[in-house]
Amino acid sequence: MPFIRADEAVVHEIHGTRFVSYVRPATGSRELASWRGEVPAGTVAPAHVISEEETFYVLSGRLRLTIDTETAELAPGDAAVAPSGSKVAVANTTDTPTHIWVTTSVGLTARLADGSTISPPWAR
Repeated sequence: MPFIRADEAVVHEIHGTRFVSYVRPATGSRELASWRGEVPAGTVAPAHVISEEETFYVLSGRLRLTIDTETAELAPGDAAVAPSGSKVAVANTTDTPTHIWVTTSVGLTARLADGSTISPPWAR
């Protein structure tokens, strides 16, 4: 099934952020997972180490993205690539929501500072 309709998206929420999952094995993808992230104003998500490369594209709003030791403020139309094994931190320090499009490999996991690992359902 090469086409995924809006009503097939599955919504997940964690750490104050909403993940609207479109591309995943349940919708026909074998290798990639893609979702729209909805980051509310004032959100600072916990830093985490990713197991797979991840790309970010800002659709609306502004996003502060840290990849390892580099930080950038991204605006609509800006993109970033986080290599596998990098430490990623996402924040929306503005007073308006931010929407991003994220793509990674199926099976992505994220290790948090406390040593716990998350296997997000939007990447499975």
